[in-house]
Parts: sequence; structure tokens; C-alpha cells
Amino acid sequence: MQTQMTTLSAAILLFLIMDPLGNIPIFLSLLKDVPPKRRRAVMVRELLIALAVLLMFLMGGQLILRLLQLREESISIAGGIVLFLIGIRMVFPPAEGGIFGQAGEGEPFIVPMAIPGVAGPSAMAALLLLTNTQPGRTADWAIALLGAWLATALILLSSTYLFRWLGESVLTALERVMGMLLIALSVQMFLGGIAAYLHLTV
Repeated sequence: MQTQMTTLSAAILLFLIMDPLGNIPIFLSLLKDVPPKRRRAVMVRELLIALAVLLMFLMGGQLILRLLQLREESISIAGGIVLFLIGIRMVFPPAEGGIFGQAGEGEPFIVPMAIPGVAGPSAMAALLLLTNTQPGRTADWAIALLGAWLATALILLSSTYLFRWLGESVLTALERVMGMLLIALSVQMFLGGIAAYLHLTV
């Protein structure tokens, strides 16, 4: 995560990590046993829970790093590894259960829709890294987070229509493109952490 990271680029990064297009078939599968009148309310609740969790990580990121005595380079390298794994699973999803494993029965609550569906470990790691590398820009990162979350929420709340309009094959292709972008970002983040640790210039 370089010093020239802008609010827009941070929002795009967080949006890619949240992966709303890839979450559409997963969310629809999780909600298939929920009464139709309850589905939108459940989705809004889960999205708000995810936003609250991410805001907690954004506001308390520096405190968490201080308590755990983690260095910026460690977060950068770990975030790159997590992003890489998420990107790989987006490009090459498991045969069953999607990115987040098998769905449970009944109405989902927090897991797996809010966490890790929207507020996953990679999003948390990205927020920790943002707040640690440029702590004076918390307001910018909050705007980026809200923008990414709003775009994600709009797409997921329209998931039924998008699934019918685009079809599963198009959504799968889009998810894999987003996965490839995440892999590229993860490699850059990993190399940035290594370079910072070794005091190199990349």
C-alpha cells in the first residue's frame, strides 16, 4: 500500500475485496430457504452488520496494531497473502460451497453473509494497513469504505435481477476478472511489504 493511495483507489480496492458480483449466487443460495418477504430485510441487516464491523476495524486499526505490536511491513505482507488466497479462490472456486464453504440451514445471521461474505479478513487487513500507513487520513478511508460498501449493497440488493439479467456464466466471468485484479494487487502489496522490510525501492 503506497503513500500515493487515493480515496478513489482505496474505494476500488475495498470494492474488489468485497466481491459483490461473486457474492450474488452465494447470497441467493443462502437465502433460498428464507421467506421471500424476509430476504431483503435479512440482506440489509447483514450488510449493516458488515459495515459496522469494518468501521470498527477502521477506527480501531491503530489500537489493534499497537496492542498486537505488529509492524506495517507485517500487515502489508500478511494482507498480500490473504488477498492472494481470496483472489485464487475467486479465479478457481471450490467445486462445492463457493468461496465461503457450505451454506448452513435456516436464516443466516452474521456468518457467512456479513462475515466473511462482505467483511472478510482481507477487507479487515486492508483497513488496518490503510490506517497504519497513513493514519491522518481516517476520514478519507471512511469515505472510501462507505463508497465501496454502498456500491456493494446496491449490487447485492439487486442480486435477483442481476442474476436473471446477466446469468451465472457472465457473473462467474466477472468474478474471475475481479479475482485476477485482486491477485495483482496482492502481489504488489506483498512486494511493498518485503521492500519496506529490506529498505528497498520498488
